[in-house]
Amino acid sequence: MEDIERLIAKAGLEINAIKLNPDLPFQWASGYMMPIYNDNRMFLSYPEYRKLVTSGFQQIIKEEQIPYDIIAGTSTAGIAPGALLAERLNSPFIYIRDKTKDHGLKNQIEGIDAEKDLEEKKVIVIEDLISTGGSSAKAVQAVRDANGDVNYCLSIFNYGLKKAMKIFRGIEPYDKEGNKLQEPCEVRSILAYDVLLDFAKDTRQITKKQIRLLKEWRANPLKWGEKHGFPKIEKGT
Repeated sequence: MEDIERLIAKAGLEINAIKLNPDLPFQWASGYMMPIYNDNRMFLSYPEYRKLVTSGFQQIIKEEQIPYDIIAGTSTAGIAPGALLAERLNSPFIYIRDKTKDHGLKNQIEGIDAEKDLEEKKVIVIEDLISTGGSSAKAVQAVRDANGDVNYCLSIFNYGLKKAMKIFRGIEPYDKEGNKLQEPCEVRSILAYDVLLDFAKDTRQITKKQIRLLKEWRANPLKWGEKHGFPKIEKGT
């Protein structure tokens, strides 16, 4: 797995799917200024990297001996890598909307009959990225609500934030309504944050000072920007 991790790190940095810049941080959708930005959709533009991502997921499944009947992608960024993996495995594929449609058959999970459920089949949820973990855990719960048996969520990249670990263990809620996973869900990722930093350090793409700042961010991401002179940008400002 280590070889694929470093290959994904190399590819991500080369094509700007992953950007590291603690000196000029990026504004996330939340308004927080963060020293890293990730856009795994970039991998889709390169056939060799699409195959590499698919191989990474396949290797995790094989090494962990994860049973499955169905592969499920999260909407929207998990759909393409999930479908590519399902094709490689010759497996059925479904995808999970972030919420139920407000028209038609009002599906939240596409790929199954709205009048049926997943019949306790084993499902692996595929994500592109896990940050705080809330939306990913919500997708896991949607599969469980549809009578699917899901115990693993796999992602291309994972920031390794403590909050995400607590959410997937059912310790903290995954949404503002206070809902929690009643059963823990295991998370496995092709590329972990620490491996990315090690690769960037080994290839001299970041300095020792930048490594320190990036590790500090991971320990307290919501306070990091303000501490270093990059306060949160509120909507409308």
